[in-house]
Amino acid sequence: MTEFILVPGMFTGAHVWDETAAALASSGAGVHTVALTGHGGSRGAATDDADLETHIEDVLALIDSVSAGAGRDQEIVLVGHDYGVHPMLGAADRRTERIGRIVCLDTGPAQDGMPALAAVADPAAREKVAERAGADGAGRVLEAPARDEWQRWGSTAGIPAAALDRLTALASPQPLRTLLQPLRLTGAVASVPVTGVLCNANGSSIEMVQRRVDLGDPVFLALADPQASFFELPTGHWPMLSLPAELAEVLLRAAAGEGHRMVPPGSAEPPAHLRPFLLDVPELPHERTGNVDLYLPEAGGSRPAVVFVHGGPVPAGVLPTPRDWPALKGYARYAAAQGVVGVTLDHRLHDMADYPRAAADVAAAVELVRTDPRVDADRIALWFLSGGGLIAADWLRKPPAWLRCLAASYPILVPVPGWGPVDSRFRPVDALPGAGTLPVVLTRAGRESPEIAATVEEFLAASEKCGANVEVVDVPNGRHAFETLDPTEESREAVHRAMRSVLGHVSA
Repeated sequence: MTEFILVPGMFTGAHVWDETAAALASSGAGVHTVALTGHGGSRGAATDDADLETHIEDVLALIDSVSAGAGRDQEIVLVGHDYGVHPMLGAADRRTERIGRIVCLDTGPAQDGMPALAAVADPAAREKVAERAGADGAGRVLEAPARDEWQRWGSTAGIPAAALDRLTALASPQPLRTLLQPLRLTGAVASVPVTGVLCNANGSSIEMVQRRVDLGDPVFLALADPQASFFELPTGHWPMLSLPAELAEVLLRAAAGEGHRMVPPGSAEPPAHLRPFLLDVPELPHERTGNVDLYLPEAGGSRPAVVFVHGGPVPAGVLPTPRDWPALKGYARYAAAQGVVGVTLDHRLHDMADYPRAAADVAAAVELVRTDPRVDADRIALWFLSGGGLIAADWLRKPPAWLRCLAASYPILVPVPGWGPVDSRFRPVDALPGAGTLPVVLTRAGRESPEIAATVEEFLAASEKCGANVEVVDVPNGRHAFETLDPTEESREAVHRAMRSVLGHVSA
């Protein structure tokens, strides 16, 4: 028999699990919800001196109680949501022999030495905690969110209005020491099978995790372990309120060992970013200066240029670097074959907080290109891909006269909830009203991940509102990075169409 122990997150008590717990119990499973010290189920009822260790002890007490009362064939599955992952892991690390599986619900597994505050994506929320904490947070609490403030702590997509009202009414302030005390792990918990449940509307997906694994991100490589499995739910950060029955089904399947497994690097065909470009393009020569490569057309003289800006974040040290990926090289060679200078570059977007320095790298590369005598400095196009799309905000806000076109392929155009802190400057959807008549060529993948597709739709809605000059090139059956994943006639025609449009603007 499976015994589920459910650990709630910040500001919440055992009550958030009511519907999911009922669905699990109806299936015949044992269900136990942890009442974390200080989360008494009413606003203002927090114990201000509780810390992470206090809550680890709360989980340990329930594990020991369940172990003592259950039969020998019982398997304990620990489920942690949000902040609850921290005390869950702390307890599992000390009771590994009693735990059959841990489930991290829309929150990544924390590392040794990490305080829970580090996992909060919203920088404004982290700053609020820091302001309230003082030296170590002793004797202080973080007030529970008002009804319209929950979005700061995770997407509220899918939560019924009545459930959000109840969540707000029963919320408790969070003792600040629970967020500031580092989690201490011996490493024993690494032997316990783990399942991640990813909530798409909060910015996470299996596809996104696999991309990070493919890139060799050390944090994500561990998730390619055969003991790690994954599920997705099409909802926000609180699935126990928005999809309680569906969450219960996923938890039962996780307990049975089901779920998607990530593909480790080197174990199958090349990852998406290293597969061949979908077009046959000539092997034109290129020149490398620092972090910038120029692909030169056969025609001499001063030629327009198209600068291709890769996405990310890309972990530092990844080889080959993005400018040597087949898609970037393919686009640059294609441009050069059409008589313009194709430009690729490496920028330093290694983390979501790195957008300012990545943008500085792009700006410096553009200036380097414009000073080259083989480039017409007054005829430049910028083409952003994927996560590089956020950098486009700088060029949309007040386009220089020499910028003749801005293109974006399967871009991220609004910071995605749950992905980490991004400087408020990098919101193309907000910068768009300043673009004026600048032509924007947007290639939209029809099979895009929901979290990225939502940013594109928000951008297009903003473009209609302000009358921006946006042309959409649709790839109905294309995925993110379709140029290497989906080498179909539909994809090829989309690349041709986008390139024709960009070259038409930059050469006019």
